[in-house]
Amino acid sequence: MNLDSDLLRTFVAVAETGNFTRAGERVGRTQSAVSMQVKRLEDAVGDVLFERGSRGVVLTRRGSLLLPNARRIVALMQETVAAFRAPPLSGLVRIGIPEEYGQSILSRALGAFSKRHPDVDLTVNYGCSAVHLGKVRAGELDLAVIFEWQDFSEGEILMTDPTVWVTSTVHRMHEETPVPIALYGSSGWCREFALRSPEQRGVDYRIAYSSDTSGGLKLAVLSGLAIAPISRSNIPEGCRELGPADGFGDIDASHVVLHRHPGATGGAVGGMADAIREAFGTLSATSMVA
Repeated sequence: MNLDSDLLRTFVAVAETGNFTRAGERVGRTQSAVSMQVKRLEDAVGDVLFERGSRGVVLTRRGSLLLPNARRIVALMQETVAAFRAPPLSGLVRIGIPEEYGQSILSRALGAFSKRHPDVDLTVNYGCSAVHLGKVRAGELDLAVIFEWQDFSEGEILMTDPTVWVTSTVHRMHEETPVPIALYGSSGWCREFALRSPEQRGVDYRIAYSSDTSGGLKLAVLSGLAIAPISRSNIPEGCRELGPADGFGDIDASHVVLHRHPGATGGAVGGMADAIREAFGTLSATSMVA
């Protein structure tokens, strides 16, 4: 089987946009050219990759199997091209990243940037958004990705990622009465936003678990201890969002925001900021399709 990387790039664009026309805008091709490329790829793999409908296209089972590898191949091609085109950078970049996106998104962005610019010295702080925002303002960090849920700042919005109630598809703790809830241990957000949501809907609940990290909340859900407030893009496998049909809804309309210290003007900082934007652009497109 011979898989053309250009066909895979078009395939990924269609999968992430759910539409041949929007995919064409992304890859710089007409709708008909995108359709022809998808047909060529389907002929190469010997199976249908998309189901067509009135609202666009969705992946078939075979298409879903191909997508993760196609993304890796396309990302590797992009990294290779960028490595040859990008001017060499050097210097120090100090970054603050939140736990929610450290592993899923920013680890790939940091890894790709480090390989592309080995002379850049990266210092990464991993933890609480509020702490990182203070460090950017104090000049102790050059860049920080901040999860903002109430007081929206003047930073650059990378994506909107609402916090929602999440339950295990196996344990179904949302069906218990009272509903066991997991919360952050020390956060005014829990009382002001998270608990307000079930209270307004008349959901009887009890606080069964607390954690200082989002990883701890995910563990509580996966273990069948409780439901928990988790950002929509971070819902773990084996879990699902609780919507209005379940008696729940969005908790907030949180933004993921990039902050940059005014004095951080070097090329290395700018290059790292571009890598972060690209990483969240990919996540945002994928989340909208999902």
